[in-house]
Amino acid sequence: MTEILLLFCAYLIGSVPTAVWVSKGVFGMDIREYGSGNAGATNTFRVLGPKAGTFVMVVDMLKGVLAVRLAYLVSYYHDPEHLTQLVNLQIGLGLAAVVGHIFPVWANFRGGKGIATLFGLVLAIQPVVALCCVGVFLMILFLTRYVSLSSIIASIAFPVLILYIFNEPEIYYRIFAIAVALMVVLTHQKNITRLLKGNESKVPLFRNRKEKH
Repeated sequence: MTEILLLFCAYLIGSVPTAVWVSKGVFGMDIREYGSGNAGATNTFRVLGPKAGTFVMVVDMLKGVLAVRLAYLVSYYHDPEHLTQLVNLQIGLGLAAVVGHIFPVWANFRGGKGIATLFGLVLAIQPVVALCCVGVFLMILFLTRYVSLSSIIASIAFPVLILYIFNEPEIYYRIFAIAVALMVVLTHQKNITRLLKGNESKVPLFRNRKEKH
């Protein structure tokens, strides 16, 4: 029963629509009506610029971190003998937050793709792996200025790191890593199509957003 309550709390944390609140509160617009229509960091970067995009990305990551940390509210999971159960619960809590981000109750169930929140999940459980993925993401972003492509390649790097570089022994985490890569690729089908056609928008890393009226 306690775990179910924690999962519900994690969903509510993930449901905080950062991009929507920032776009409405600061820019007087709904981010979901512009660009790709997603309420996530990528579309915020594209439409509102790097400052707003970075803020949304960081907060959305923290949603994943906070959701995972909910597991430590239960004393049972403090015991090292219950490490496997702890990791399983943490993955469940993080995924609940991701679902909340994609289908936020606070924003009529229209959210983003959950990439930043997924990263927050990994950061809370495997910080070294997460930082490696960040390195991959930033390198691709610097070279191409495509947030979508950076997200896809970083997500593919995740199971490669887990399975071959760090050789993670926990089977459920290995399965989770593969599932994350597949999910990111599947949720970016439109982006992949635009990338192949050369129509994907780049983010303005080194210039301010130009206002269009």
